[in-house]
Amino acid sequence: MKNNPLDFTGMVALVTGAASGMGLAAAQAFADAGAAVALADFREDVVKREAQKLAAAGHKVIALRCDVADESQVKAMVEQTVSAFGRLDAAFNNAGIQSPAVETADASGEEFERVTAVNLRGVWNCMKYELLQMRKQGSGAIVNNSSIGGLIGLPGRAIYHASKHGVLGLTKSAAMEYASRGIRINAVCPGTIDTPMVQEMLAKEPEAMKEILREQPIGRLGQAEEIASAVLWLCSPGASFVIGHALAVDGGFTIH
Repeated sequence: MKNNPLDFTGMVALVTGAASGMGLAAAQAFADAGAAVALADFREDVVKREAQKLAAAGHKVIALRCDVADESQVKAMVEQTVSAFGRLDAAFNNAGIQSPAVETADASGEEFERVTAVNLRGVWNCMKYELLQMRKQGSGAIVNNSSIGGLIGLPGRAIYHASKHGVLGLTKSAAMEYASRGIRINAVCPGTIDTPMVQEMLAKEPEAMKEILREQPIGRLGQAEEIASAVLWLCSPGASFVIGHALAVDGGFTIH
C-alpha cells in the first residue's frame, strides 16, 4: 500500500455524468490525486470545456460524449478510455436523472422507461464494460452512484427510488462475483447535494425541498466535493476490505 492511500498517480479513472455536479467534482478530485481521467457526459460541449480546464492545469484527461442508456456508446467509452490510457483502475458510474414528484398511480410508463434507462440500465451498461476490462487486468474499483433514494422511500418518488434501489442490487450482486478476483464494487448514497439537478428541484418544488432540508440533521445541503471524497476513498487502497457497501453521505438524513 502506498504511504498515501489517496494517491492515484499512474492510475486511470473514468467518470460518467462528468460535465457538472458530483461527476465533475469527482473527476477533478481524481485528477488532483494524480490519476489520468476520462470525463464522459452526453453534453459533449460542456464536458469538453471542463476537460480543457483540467488539461490546462496540467492533468492527463480526455472528454468523451456518452449517453449511458445506449450500450454501444458505453462500450465505445470504455474502449476509448483504455485506448488513451492503457488500462482502467477506477470508475464512478455517476450519470443519472431525476423524476418529477408524482403519485405512483399518476405516473406514466414513458417516465418510468426514461428514468430507468439512465439510472439503472445505464449503470448496468457501464459496469458490464468496465468489468470486462478490469477482469482482464485482475484489478479495479467501481463506485456506483445510488442515492438516499436507494435506501428509503418517499411519497411521489417511486420511479426514481426504484431505479436507485436497483443500483444497490446490481452493486451487491456484482460485488460478490468479483471480490475474490481483485475487483471491488461499492455504491455511494448521496443525500441532498448542492448540484444543478437539486437547484432545479428547489425551484420547481420549493415546499417539498424545504421539508427534505428540515430532515437533514446537519442543517445544510451537501457539497459535490464531499461526495467526491467518499468516492475516492472507496476506490482507494484504504478501502481495500470494503465490498458491496452502500455508503450514505447524507448529513444524517437516513439516521431517523
